Amino acid sequence: MAEPAAAPFKLVALLTALVAFGPISTDLYLASLPDMARYFATDVPTVQLTLSAFLAGFALAMPVYGPLSDRFGRRPVILAGTALYLAASLFCMAAPSIGLLIAGRFLQALGACCGPVVGRAVVRDLFPREQAAKVMSYMASAMALAPFAAPIAGGWFQAWFGWRANFALLTLFGAVLLLAVWRLLVETNRHPDAAALQPLAMLGNYAALLRDRLVLGYVLTVALCFAGMFTFISASSFVLIQVLHLPARHFGFGFAVVIGGYILGGLAAGRLTARVGLDRMVAAGCVVAVAAGALMAALAWAGMVSLPAVLAPMSLFFFGCALALPNSTAGAIAPYPRMAGSASALLGFIQMSAGSVAGWAVARLFDGTPRPLAGLVLLLGLAAAAAFFVLVRGARRA
Repeated sequence: MAEPAAAPFKLVALLTALVAFGPISTDLYLASLPDMARYFATDVPTVQLTLSAFLAGFALAMPVYGPLSDRFGRRPVILAGTALYLAASLFCMAAPSIGLLIAGRFLQALGACCGPVVGRAVVRDLFPREQAAKVMSYMASAMALAPFAAPIAGGWFQAWFGWRANFALLTLFGAVLLLAVWRLLVETNRHPDAAALQPLAMLGNYAALLRDRLVLGYVLTVALCFAGMFTFISASSFVLIQVLHLPARHFGFGFAVVIGGYILGGLAAGRLTARVGLDRMVAAGCVVAVAAGALMAALAWAGMVSLPAVLAPMSLFFFGCALALPNSTAGAIAPYPRMAGSASALLGFIQMSAGSVAGWAVARLFDGTPRPLAGLVLLLGLAAAAAFFVLVRGARRA
């Protein structure tokens, strides 16, 4: 196996772009939503279905792409998914009605989902466990730049050319990525599973993964850390703008402070994992996340309602999650090299489902204070730590 330091930069950049399919496809056109509502003469909830349809398609495709790549290989599945994404992006760009645009977004998600599911499996194919965690940490840090760049670029293109221009950008992104996959990605699945797509075999593979306490512990650690992060992402505009009275034009700067914590954590994980070890990095990340959640909850219930009281603990929480997430991801897909695609798909499905539930919960609990956000962040941090220390550490001891 090659050392991560020796991995071709172009290949790592390609895998990072594949994993970033989702955030780029959602963040780029956010600034266009009001203009789309006016253009199609519809209301905001209907336009927001373009986001919901994308998330639904993304979640539904996850359990399918893993077995597909285990059966037919990583390269043809990524090529097919990227080609579908390109075609759907063209469809969205030309959509004459909001209904067809929503349908196009669903199809776009079915294509985009190939990136994170199969891309993680490619990393597992190429690198052993500790080195895969290092590569994933650097990829996570690079991918976190999407929330910085995509909304800014989308806002300018919206102002200059209108909402269709952002879907033109997504079309260009899909075309470039399809060409890059064709030229740079070789097949990495050396052990195709001929039975991977048989329904009973698929269910058997997923059941085998869930029965493994080690895999289940890592998967739950990833899902619960992500749910804690998504809790903030879902509630951030309400808390920062409505509760803390941050001007909307400055919202991105507050959000960037928190994302900066994740970038720093990803860089730290990339540098330290090989020396410290994967499990120690996950343990440290969980401890930091719990401490950050406890600090935020204590400040919220003490009545300290301010930007530093929210942004500083959340930045620390994201830092801890960046230590735990890529390492737990590598741990989850390492034990079963012949089912790496299925493991990646299962992980992604549970992760996205947990994030969706957390986003719904914080919206339902919102009471005009930071307390629901702080309480859920602490609860999810504690749950992630319990999943790791009880299941993963317990399986190691056994």
